[in-house]
Amino acid sequence: MKFFYGLFSVTVWLVSRLPFWLLYLKSDVLKFLIFNVIGYRKKVVFENLRHAFPEKNEQEIKEIASHFYRNLCDLILEVVKIQGMSLDTLNKRLFIKNYDLLEPYFKSGRSIIAISGHCGNWEWMGAALTTYTDFEGVGAVKPLSDKFFETYINNLRKRFSGRGPVDFKMVLREMIKRKDHPILTLFVGDQTPTKSEINYWTNFLSQETAVFLGAEKVAKALDHVVVFFDIQRVRRGYYEIVATLITDDAKNTAEYEITEKHVRLLEECIHKTPDNWLWSHRRWKHQRSHEKV
Repeated sequence: MKFFYGLFSVTVWLVSRLPFWLLYLKSDVLKFLIFNVIGYRKKVVFENLRHAFPEKNEQEIKEIASHFYRNLCDLILEVVKIQGMSLDTLNKRLFIKNYDLLEPYFKSGRSIIAISGHCGNWEWMGAALTTYTDFEGVGAVKPLSDKFFETYINNLRKRFSGRGPVDFKMVLREMIKRKDHPILTLFVGDQTPTKSEINYWTNFLSQETAVFLGAEKVAKALDHVVVFFDIQRVRRGYYEIVATLITDDAKNTAEYEITEKHVRLLEECIHKTPDNWLWSHRRWKHQRSHEKV
């Protein structure tokens, strides 16, 4: 196992130093291998796409899947690339298009919760969280089960800020600690709850879907501004974030209002560019039970 971890560390260091043109050449090779040869999670991807887009024919589904795998391979190598990127390069390749929406809240001392999905390159966004805004950044994440990869990915996430992400179960405590100055807390709102964590179901991409309520609960408790971050590819290796205001009066919103709004915004983004979302995760592994009355 030590040999594997050592080989992995050397390999990712070398990959992170590749120029982008060569990185994407390798991504094209990787896409051919995992899509055409290995068939990595192909069953999951195609089932997810067919259920999410029942109106699309099989050829359309195949085209979305093919583009998705290209994006997935780009993402994998772009995440590795964080280790060898300069901050200047990262900020040229990912930026908030309408930062003027956020700036007044910072100037007035208000904190923001940004909710996003597994779209575009969310890891680049997390790594640069404190560098393209005036806010101190806090990222709420679910820890990985493998401690080696957990350490590896967290080191990438804190490379430019010096601060790693926070376990989503501890994020409220961390936000309270920083209540005296404006912070921007990032939640990825399309993660799958465990069965014991499910407290709310909604319709998402034509399917009953379990959704975390954490971002809404924290926003209402602390009365933070809530925005949605749509991360889209401008072109290969370049991303822009468009912020949409969900509410700046969280404590007076109705129950589930914030959750429904960010789910609908994510759904809209996926319909706009369906290959931009992470179709390879088992988002619908839990089924809602309907008891007979």
